[in-house]
Amino acid sequence: MSAKQAIIAVLAVTMSILGVSASAQDEKNEVTGMIGRIFISDQGITGPNAPTINPFVRSGNGLTFEANYARRLLATPIFAVSGEVPAAFNLNEKLNSGGPVVPTSYKQIFVTPSVRLNLFPETAVSPWVSLGGGFGRFSESSNLIYSGTNPGGSTTSGVLQTGIGLDVKAWRRFSIRGEVRDFWSGTPDLPLADTGKTRQHNYFVGGGVVWHF
Repeated sequence: MSAKQAIIAVLAVTMSILGVSASAQDEKNEVTGMIGRIFISDQGITGPNAPTINPFVRSGNGLTFEANYARRLLATPIFAVSGEVPAAFNLNEKLNSGGPVVPTSYKQIFVTPSVRLNLFPETAVSPWVSLGGGFGRFSESSNLIYSGTNPGGSTTSGVLQTGIGLDVKAWRRFSIRGEVRDFWSGTPDLPLADTGKTRQHNYFVGGGVVWHF
């Protein structure tokens, strides 16, 4: 390769990198809509109210929606750092147990401002990790399963959010996203079903669409 060709090659690569950086600057914001399920492990009930049969608090896999706004704070061809605010809404988390000790269901809302690190943000496929914290809200139904009035109430707690995901460019300013997030929160108020736990993992698994602008 001649010196002239080498200079042209270097200039071409430089212009390509500058073009990528300009594109990243043009699309600093994104809005995401996701749908998926939240998974919560079963918890054993202790104490005198524990049912003889099925002495567990068993959670269903609640249909969950997530809305997310993010803004890119730093971008290079290798990585990008964004501030994001994932908000997850599980509006019908079914419960079950061996006796009338838990409410029929409850609602969960998690809002957790976070920092997200994307690798190779301007390529077709970009894996990422996320870490942040915020709050969670539990709102219980008024009735116990089988019969009776639920003595528990709504609660709010701090939440630690960790997540991993993959963004795949789809069309123009749109990408497809798959993700797994763990919202590590407090527990719902279950005075008749003491599990001895003060925290629980709420694993959200979902997919959706990202709009970059």
